[in-house]
Parts: sequence; structure tokens; C-alpha cells
Amino acid sequence: MDVKLIIAIAFVILIFLFGIRIIRPTQRGLIERMGKYRKFAQPGFHWIIPIIDQLYKINITEIMIDAQPQEIITNDNLNASVDAQVYFKIKDDEENVKKSQYNVNNVQRQIVHLARTTLRNIIGTLTLKSANSERGKINSELHAVLIKETSTWGIDVVRTELKQIDPPQDVQETMNKIVKAENEKLAAVDYATAAETAADGEKRASIKQAEGVKRSQILKAEGEAEAIKLVNEAANKYFIGNAQLLKKLETVVSSLQKNTKIVIPENTELVNVIGDLSGVLPLRRDKEQ
Repeated sequence: MDVKLIIAIAFVILIFLFGIRIIRPTQRGLIERMGKYRKFAQPGFHWIIPIIDQLYKINITEIMIDAQPQEIITNDNLNASVDAQVYFKIKDDEENVKKSQYNVNNVQRQIVHLARTTLRNIIGTLTLKSANSERGKINSELHAVLIKETSTWGIDVVRTELKQIDPPQDVQETMNKIVKAENEKLAAVDYATAAETAADGEKRASIKQAEGVKRSQILKAEGEAEAIKLVNEAANKYFIGNAQLLKKLETVVSSLQKNTKIVIPENTELVNVIGDLSGVLPLRRDKEQ
């Protein structure tokens, strides 16, 4: 085979190999020829003329960039350390990919500077306290400004997040003391409320207990009064004119309940009374013959 032909074939193969380009699904490509835009490259296999053509790969996935901490003077003249994060991605259509490369120089760097400037403008109008309590509002305003200012950059600002709004060290220590004092105050109030509730509970329990004792004594007194009434009615019915004998009978009953032995002479009135009540006549001894 002719040597020149072999060299020519080898040269063509090398040119072909050097011109191969692969675009991944997470990328889009811009092909330029001699410094002039030529065509848009979708994911897949592409071949360009080495040296003459250039293919620039563009990442279209979501990217997070840090706006980097900066000192911002708040409306109440305090130096707050502020940091934020911006999430964005380049839109995947041809027009917006071209904008991201031809309308702005270094998208990420430009977003960082724009975010920092916007944060200074927003937080500079707020006090430190309101800035900390209105993080959502600051995020919304920062997001809206970035969307407006980057409308010709071919990007989509997905979201923004404030990482920190830190006051100076001495102010932070004072705020911590205030928060601690407020927490201790709330704890003391809660303890006092709990103690008061417990005291009220004990008071109500004591009142209920006293009412129970009072009711019990009333019922006991009513029972005793009812018993006395029944005894008086029985005495009036069965022992008319014999109150003295009734008293003796009560004495005997009380003594019997206590297992006390009492010797009562035969033919006494009390024995006769007991016998009459029970229907039993007293026993009599026969006289000795």
C-alpha cells in the first residue's frame, strides 16, 4: 500500500477521533465555528471539526451558590453578619442556553454580587429584631429581585434562603440574657399558677370533707333524736306512770350488754316488769316442808 495513502487514512482517523464529542443528559452544548455560533447540541453523539469548531458544554441542573457572609448595618445601627444561598438553573432550551453564555459573563459570580447587593438594600431598612423575625419576607423580596434582574440571563432562580443574620457578639450576649430572663419569668409564672391550682384543689377537698363530716353528724344527731322519740313513744304507750321502772330496765339492758352480772332479789318490781314484758312469770321457791 502506498505510504502516502496510509498517512492520509491515519490523519483522517485522527481528525475523526479528535472531533468526537458526547453530551450528557444533564448538559446542553453550543457549537461555534471560527468564533461564531453555529448550532445547538442536544444530549448524545456529536462530531465537530477539530480546531475550527468549538463545543461548549453547559450544565442545566440546579446549582446552589453561597452569597458569602457580609457585614450589613441595620436600621438601628447594628452590624449584622448576613449570609444567604441562592438556588438556580439554566433553562434547557436553545435560546436561554445562548443567553446564559452570551448575555452575561460568569452567571454564578454575577448572581453572588447581585444577591449581596440586594441583601444590603433590604436589611438596611430593617431593625435587627425585625430582620430576624421576618426572614420569610426577606427571602421573598430577595427572590423577586433576583428573578427580575436576571430575566435576560436565561436562568431560573428556584429559591433563596437566608443562612444567618447574626448580631455583634456583645449584642448577642445581651439578647441571650434577655431570652433567659423571659424564660425564667415564664417558668416562675407557670410554677405559681400550678401552686395556686394545687392550693385551690386542697381547699375544695377540705371543704368537701368538712361538709361530709357535718352531714354525718347531722344524720347521726337525727338518728339519735329519732331513737329518743321512739323510746319516748314506747314508754308513753307501755310504761305510763312507770318511768322509774323504765329507767331501771334501761340500766339492766346496758349492764347486760357489757356482760355485767347483777343479782336482783326475787319479787322485785323490775323482775316483775321483765317478766310481764316477756310473758314469763318469775320462778318461786317452794317453802320447806
